[in-house]
Amino acid sequence: MKIHTIYSDHGFPSLFSSQILPTSLPIQFYSLSLSLSLSLSLSLSFSLTHFRKQTEKFGEEMWEKLRASAEVQDAFMTYTVYDDVITIKLIQEACKVLDVSMEAILKLFGEYFFKFCKMSGYDRMLRTLGGSLTEFIENLDALHSYLALSYQEMNAPSFRVEGGADGAMLLHYYSDRSGLCHIVPGIIEAVAKDFFDTDVTMSILDMNEEVERTGKKEHVVFLVVQKARRQTKRAEANRPHNSEDIHTDQELPQDGYLSWNELSLSLCLGPFRDAFQPVYPERLWIEGEVFCNAFPFHLVFDEALRVKQAGVNIQKYIPGLLTQKFGIDEYFSLIHPQVTFSISSICKFINSQFVLKARREMMPRAWKSQPTLKLRGQMIWMDSLECMIFMCSPKLCSLQELEESKMHLSDIAPHDTTRDLILLNQQRLAEMELSRQLEEKKEELRILSKHLAIEKKKTETLLYAMLPEHVANQLKEGKKVAAGEFETCTILFSDVVTFTNICAVCEPIQIVNMLNSMYSKFDRLTSVHEVYKVETIGDAYMVVGGVPVPVESHAQKVANFALGMRISAEEVMNPVTGEPIQIRVGIHTGPVLAGVVGDKMPRYCLFGDTVNTASRMESHGLPNKVHLSPTAYRALENKGFDIVKRGEIEVKGKGKMTTYFLIQNLNATEDEIMGRTTALTHPKGKNSLLSRNRVTRPGTVLGSAASDEATPAGSPVAGQDSTDAADGQPSPDQTKTSFLASGSVPSALCVVL
Repeated sequence: MKIHTIYSDHGFPSLFSSQILPTSLPIQFYSLSLSLSLSLSLSLSFSLTHFRKQTEKFGEEMWEKLRASAEVQDAFMTYTVYDDVITIKLIQEACKVLDVSMEAILKLFGEYFFKFCKMSGYDRMLRTLGGSLTEFIENLDALHSYLALSYQEMNAPSFRVEGGADGAMLLHYYSDRSGLCHIVPGIIEAVAKDFFDTDVTMSILDMNEEVERTGKKEHVVFLVVQKARRQTKRAEANRPHNSEDIHTDQELPQDGYLSWNELSLSLCLGPFRDAFQPVYPERLWIEGEVFCNAFPFHLVFDEALRVKQAGVNIQKYIPGLLTQKFGIDEYFSLIHPQVTFSISSICKFINSQFVLKARREMMPRAWKSQPTLKLRGQMIWMDSLECMIFMCSPKLCSLQELEESKMHLSDIAPHDTTRDLILLNQQRLAEMELSRQLEEKKEELRILSKHLAIEKKKTETLLYAMLPEHVANQLKEGKKVAAGEFETCTILFSDVVTFTNICAVCEPIQIVNMLNSMYSKFDRLTSVHEVYKVETIGDAYMVVGGVPVPVESHAQKVANFALGMRISAEEVMNPVTGEPIQIRVGIHTGPVLAGVVGDKMPRYCLFGDTVNTASRMESHGLPNKVHLSPTAYRALENKGFDIVKRGEIEVKGKGKMTTYFLIQNLNATEDEIMGRTTALTHPKGKNSLLSRNRVTRPGTVLGSAASDEATPAGSPVAGQDSTDAADGQPSPDQTKTSFLASGSVPSALCVVL
């Protein structure tokens, strides 16, 4: 079964517009109703943008939860047919989420759907269907038939009303879609209360498969009980005035008597208004030939379904209808309502609109290639003649169908409004096609906009990986980024021991894989400890704490990061020896100047002697050791770190300095240092330098939760001056090529602060 996106399975047109939420019902129910109206009612009639505009009032989160759990798409096109599977999925998920029975959800949807149709501008159309609830229901099929001119795939139900005991009413509901009958009470009760000031209760008397109708159809019989009519101002305004009303509404003459004209008017119009009695002629003043020409599309047949009379145009397009003496059921099939072609079945649906379709096998051979004739109209039973007359017109929706049927407007009687409907519907179909195209373009733009937002996010992520976020935002806005002075920060340098020797004996791809594995682990740690990655050149890795966002705990953050680097390096293998690589780490604390350099591929650079000193701490360090300068030691002193004194060493370009080695964080476990969400068991060995099972105590400085995304990368560092000497002795990496100037004189780019 299919769902069309324009009209509901229960008889009401739908074009979504702004809603007003009554306060008497939970917002979850209205969120659900709006959600179901996207698939239940054939009214998925707006793009995602419009839909989101509406669901802001009714619970976007609830709809998204239902949509995700039901695994349905997030946008529905107006003129598209959707499968009933979407409906069933949404209902089932709503029952689970809201803990409400399916019957209650469907009934609530019916109530909301009626309110929605009123607020969508269909109030007047619905009110004109009938003066009572019975007339309203009896004319629903006629409304569906009219709407089917424009929406030919609409699969509407059918309604039939019977009188019951004690003034009750039996409502027969027929539908191709099983399981949705509980929407009907919600709609009918809302209609009765709003249009007819009547309280209605409905209960199901019987539910089965309709044997009369073709296929397996659902047939539900409702008992409808109407309670006492409520007195409202609208009821008083709609009630016809009688003669007493006229007397009370008008002032009497001063003498208390009415004039003769006024008295005559009241005596004549009063009874005429209250009880109209039609006058019928003693005989029909029209000739048979004139009647058949005036009504060119009509049929008269008896209880045996033998055709007794036919309009001239029906005879023209159905040759032999009167001469061959065949039954009408041999020339036509009854396609609406789908009942057996018999007088008794037709009488059950006498208030419905009937559609007959000519059988192709009864048409002349030359006509079998063209569309078969369809007739739509009203069945009227004539007791005196014991015959049924079918007053009808060709069922045509557009000028194209008129041409394909080899017909012309002149074949339709001038008084038949089918002429006007064809012309008006032609314009309507053109408007619908334009609306469909516009909606498709709108949906395409929505999808493109969504993809653009995703790509923009990727671009911003890449940009923020190169520059600090606030710097990148200023550059995007076309602003100049002023250099900033930071009174204190902590800089870290690291490199791989014997990296030059490794490069000499390995393939380039092996070097790339080794560095990528190591740097990926380091990058994750920058997010854990909230430090800024400035640069990587070769095997050198540089981070800073307290820049570009100043923080008091910058030294602790960098120290914890260094400890994490040392642990991570144990997981990276030397491609030459197959053993874990060894790294040297140097840390120094001091002032720097930071700013953006360059217009093409701008870089965020750090300037100052602090950069040079931090590089010296790394180059004069020892394998698998974190080397601290005196200022870095003072920044970490009494902060919960285990630090040992190395002693006084000769530092190239700096003279003698007393330096230190960072051993471990006494207040943090290895899992906390590494940012692991769950505790992992690691074998203890000589390289395990952390207290792995300690409980975190106040004063521990750790970053946020671990992230797999790389911290933004920086730019080449100005002011770094490395050397291969440590403790006055050559470094183990004897052949390593320095990537910055060496010697006792600082680099030309270094700004000494």
